[in-house]
Amino acid sequence: MEALDIQTPPPTTGAAAAPTDPEKHIPWPMKRSSLPLRNLPIGRFMASYLPETKFRLPGLGSRMFSLNPGPFNMKEHVLITIFANAGSAFGNGSAYAVNIVTIIKAFYHRKISFIAGWLLITTTQVLGYGWAGLLRKYVVEPAHMWWPSTLVQVSLFRALHEREKQQSMSRAKFFLIALICSFSWYLVPGYLFTTLTSISWVCWVFSKSVTAQQIGSGMRGLGLGAVTLDWSAVSSFLSSPLISPFFSIVNIFAGYILIVFIAIPTAYWGFDLYNASRFPIFSSHLFTAVGKKYDISAIVNDKFELDQAKYTEQGRIHLSMFSLSRMALDLPQSQPLSPMCYSSMAGKFMSGIMLLIGMPWWGLLFAGAMAFVFTLPISIITATTNQTPGLNIITEYAMGLIYPGRPIANVCFKTYGYMSMAQAVSFLSDFKLGHYMKIPPRSMFLVQFIGTILAATVNLAVAVWLLDSIKNICQDDLLPADSPWTCPGDRVFFDASVIWGLVGPKRMFGTLGNYAAMNWFFLGGAIGPVIVWLLHKSFPKQSWIPLINLPVLLGATGMMPPATPLNYNAWIIVGTIFNFYIFRYRKQWWQRYNYVLSAALDAGVAFMGVLLYFSLGLENKSLTWWGTDGEHCPLATCPTAKGIVADGCPMN
Repeated sequence: MEALDIQTPPPTTGAAAAPTDPEKHIPWPMKRSSLPLRNLPIGRFMASYLPETKFRLPGLGSRMFSLNPGPFNMKEHVLITIFANAGSAFGNGSAYAVNIVTIIKAFYHRKISFIAGWLLITTTQVLGYGWAGLLRKYVVEPAHMWWPSTLVQVSLFRALHEREKQQSMSRAKFFLIALICSFSWYLVPGYLFTTLTSISWVCWVFSKSVTAQQIGSGMRGLGLGAVTLDWSAVSSFLSSPLISPFFSIVNIFAGYILIVFIAIPTAYWGFDLYNASRFPIFSSHLFTAVGKKYDISAIVNDKFELDQAKYTEQGRIHLSMFSLSRMALDLPQSQPLSPMCYSSMAGKFMSGIMLLIGMPWWGLLFAGAMAFVFTLPISIITATTNQTPGLNIITEYAMGLIYPGRPIANVCFKTYGYMSMAQAVSFLSDFKLGHYMKIPPRSMFLVQFIGTILAATVNLAVAVWLLDSIKNICQDDLLPADSPWTCPGDRVFFDASVIWGLVGPKRMFGTLGNYAAMNWFFLGGAIGPVIVWLLHKSFPKQSWIPLINLPVLLGATGMMPPATPLNYNAWIIVGTIFNFYIFRYRKQWWQRYNYVLSAALDAGVAFMGVLLYFSLGLENKSLTWWGTDGEHCPLATCPTAKGIVADGCPMN
């Protein structure tokens, strides 16, 4: 009862803050690290002052209950944190289906009722929980499935609840010092001197060179030499680099180098592949053949279907080289890993929502089956590398081929297919935390399920409020240059709905499109694991070969955009320092403080970010000077092809 009293406010506040996060250019690291800190003082206060009187509840027999069963303990704290964490979609921001509501209202400029939105968000959130129970013995009970992210939680709970007898600084004291430092410092890059988020010094040196700024911009280019002093830029997209094992960091580094510093420069400047120089080198926007932004609203009819005549009038859709390269390396990941049976009890419950979103009944069954097939292998990857490949591309591609011309049906199919898998992986992660902390699985499921339902409601309410109250939200052309409400994540989601749903794979990657050659990457994904296996058999003494993880390597840049090279630069550098050098040369310090430091840095930024938003952001109060005017790379978004005209760019 004490835990339930404490549990209700945290998911509500977390859910309220979560939808504000993906609309920002650099989201806050709203992870589990900040949640235990909010709950600890409340728990201890209520344990001291709530009445201990016992009572019975009608219908529950002779069982006695009390609002205060005893001291606030670690297991209660863990359950409350899991419950509250559901408010931020298990540390990933708002519920994934909120993106559908956003693109309908902010990008397609159509309407969706609150009830339809709520049904959509709730059903996509709860689907897949049962699968976690089926897979528990495969990815939770084995000791080698260690789930790195849960170790941060274990370290934090132990630091907060256990008393240490060692002479060195206690983990609780270290956590408090690091938390205060992180909280205080984020005021500088988060408000006073925002340019510190992306220090792109190459742009400052070559202020009139388009090519130099394309190379040096951390936010809109290749990010060569770009650094950051903002922890949110380090950990927002790939999670904290202090958590990921070093072999995982090396795999991501290899994939990052392959695409950002080999494939893209060669394609863009070497071969001008697909007329890449007509468009910005890094952009999530869609373009016409002459480099203008594509008018998506003009090719959508009132039924959310493709207007063929308007599409023919504007011509084929073109992508920036970054977006195209990302899709090219996402395709190899989409190879099925193992067939499994599928059974779902959710079909009847959700048949009504199918009518609202325009997706046929078989779409739900197909999405669920596809997600279930991938849940086990992706859970294994997450449990060992702390990286979770998504099902975005394969679900979009499949539905786009089967049911083309319907963007909302496509993104709904993607959401059901992707989120049911993601929810199962998140619950398995919580199972592992409960396994470490000796908490019954039934209690874990109960708090997570209730928290998810409550959070989905608040997520939607806040998202609708933002979309209705902030003028020109998500329209970066109409917003001030320093506006945080550019919605980079929603922009990518919207582009995907156009590419895979509205226009369809046949008009993008088939005979009717520009990028048919991209389908060869499916073959690469199929033979890649065979090559790694042959290398391992040929050189069995080479211990590094089994550490090659192709889903992680090929999916390294899967977060770009909205993530940028700046995020990857900082993540790789910090991860290498802590999980290679400090792990090797200061191992005792690493064992004692590494995970605690990760939790403190995330929590400090999250607390200050929320404080800045509610104290200054809501009132639209900001500073205006050189240090708050972005990264100062205005030419990084310019095309380099001759004859292409773009606002603010020199004529070539």
